[in-house]
Amino acid sequence: MKVPTGPSGPYRLLARALTAGVLVSASACSLPGVMRPADAPPIVPPATSATPSLTDAQASAALITQGELGGRWSATEGGATWRDGLLKTRTDAPDCQRLLDGLYAEDLLGEPTGARAVVGLDESGNAAQLRYQVAAYAAPSEVDAKLAWLRTLPSKCAQFTSTDVRGGRLNVTVVPAVLPGVGDAREGLRLTMSGASPADADSGAAPMLTLDFAAVRVGDRAVSLTNGGLGGAAQDSTQQAVQVGTQRLQDVLAGRPPTTAPDIPTTAPTTPSSAPAAPTSAPAAPATVPAAPTSAPRAPRTAPRVPRTAPVAPRTVRPTEPLTGRPTEPLTESPADTTDDDTIADTADTVQEG
Repeated sequence: MKVPTGPSGPYRLLARALTAGVLVSASACSLPGVMRPADAPPIVPPATSATPSLTDAQASAALITQGELGGRWSATEGGATWRDGLLKTRTDAPDCQRLLDGLYAEDLLGEPTGARAVVGLDESGNAAQLRYQVAAYAAPSEVDAKLAWLRTLPSKCAQFTSTDVRGGRLNVTVVPAVLPGVGDAREGLRLTMSGASPADADSGAAPMLTLDFAAVRVGDRAVSLTNGGLGGAAQDSTQQAVQVGTQRLQDVLAGRPPTTAPDIPTTAPTTPSSAPAAPTSAPAAPATVPAAPTSAPRAPRTAPRVPRTAPVAPRTVRPTEPLTGRPTEPLTESPADTTDDDTIADTADTVQEG
């Protein structure tokens, strides 16, 4: 009788199954095209574009210029003193305080996450200041959220009171500002601050400060500006800056040359160019002046004709005998050849012969 030396029964079958599994796994690893889980490439999220949505050069090129707002504007000479005295005030209304803080810090749209460029301009008419900014933000939704909040301020902060650093009380009014329908989204506000009582303000008392704020989104970029001062804020300047600035940003992003900037600056050099034209035509007048002296000597040449006809009378008084041979010749030739000097010589010879 044979004695088993290894596992028997179910144990032998289990061992054979395990051995077969190991062999299959080893052969699978050696087959081409079959990858183990450890060899699989890691999952990489979709890569975002490495190209920034706005470069520093584009932001600078998208800024408006003083010529596009008219001759009253020039490069700024520094921040206005009313900013600290009027915008750096305190109020109990949270949204209204956020508005004042954002106007003072110039970040009502939040901190830009990309390139930015800023230009400041001063107006000579009413001493207003305009600050214009082009910047890129994290996402369009971020800008839209700020614009939606700004849209609520004419109702939340229609009228409120703030206190300045010296304890003076200021009455503040916020109303919507009308903007051109440009860009993907936009919002505008007009803020007035006055130390007068509400009754005086209703009666037409001039406010201490009038300040416009406007913002327009173009993709994840935005243009924003503040315009105003103690002498007021020209609404047409605000609207023109928004209109021209948005179009300029769109042109820059599309790779087109700005179409609005050259309009006014191009006409300015035209006046100096036409100035030299006047001296160019001035020498033409002297060219005709010498023509007058040329014709002037002709008058004296006709003057001697009177004396030349005068000797005819003495010739008729002389005896007819010397003149019978040539009665008509001198008379016929004299009128026809009034300019011939030889006729004068012949006449002198005739008188001598007579």
